[in-house]
Amino acid sequence: MAKGEIATKAPIPVEVSKGKTYFWCACGLSGNQPFCDGSHKRTNFTPLKWPAESDGRMFFCGCKQTSTPPFCDGSHKNLCE
Repeated sequence: MAKGEIATKAPIPVEVSKGKTYFWCACGLSGNQPFCDGSHKRTNFTPLKWPAESDGRMFFCGCKQTSTPPFCDGSHKNLCE
């Protein structure tokens, strides 16, 4: 599976709300990281829909290289500086 552009080399912490649906940017081009702003429309990527099942802090992937989208799996630690 193709990976998006690296938006940042760190996870992005977000306070999520139970019952709210979030759309994670998979292309890496959004100006509203880690969430979609429609920039993918010029790519083959689509945002990943994720419904929050509870309130709390989640760490969304910012490098777009994760194996567990939309969440950070530490892949950013293996990227070159």
